[in-house]
Amino acid sequence: MSKEILTLDKLKLGEAAIVISFNDEENALKFMEMGCTPGQKIKMESIAPLGDPIAVIVSGYKLSMRKTEAALINVERI
Repeated sequence: MSKEILTLDKLKLGEAAIVISFNDEENALKFMEMGCTPGQKIKMESIAPLGDPIAVIVSGYKLSMRKTEAALINVERI
């Protein structure tokens, strides 16, 4: 069975994934500084009532980001 690769903004509330890569090299360093490094587990913690921003648990803390940023992070569901 092949693993499903998708972008972080597509995760549903409570789903977990592993960070795989980034779709935007300009923001890759910013994401890594925030703890979103390849191989890191990430979990969708909350979604604002209108869908943006979202909050994820990564590297032991809650991180908020816009869905447009989350769409630049490739993840694999676990």
